[in-house]
Amino acid sequence: MEFNPNLKILLAEDDKINQRIMILTFRHMGVKCDIASNGKEALEMYQQNLYNLILMDMQMPVMNGLEASRQIRAFEKETGQINRVFIVALTGNDISDKKEECLEAGMDDFMEKPLQDKLFVELFSRL
Repeated sequence: MEFNPNLKILLAEDDKINQRIMILTFRHMGVKCDIASNGKEALEMYQQNLYNLILMDMQMPVMNGLEASRQIRAFEKETGQINRVFIVALTGNDISDKKEECLEAGMDDFMEKPLQDKLFVELFSRL
């Protein structure tokens, strides 16, 4: 399956090994992504680049994924963004008890790490 090479993707992930795995996975799919190492950096990068998709780790230093998502949604509202970014929560833990909190923060979907290629195919088909 081919993906839109013009998709602008941001991976907000503080773990260097997870970053490397994701970069290689995306490269294999023919898709590029930018990396933010914490939620504050993800917010700042989004404000400058307006990505189509943000894969947001839940637990990061400086600002966690929930707070970064809240601030991204506030920025979109303040600036009148017509197309809001699709934010996917990433976690190494069972997310079932966090789903409501993620939705309230403005996240759109959830994935558990380690991520599988077939999940990306499903995700990209919705963008």
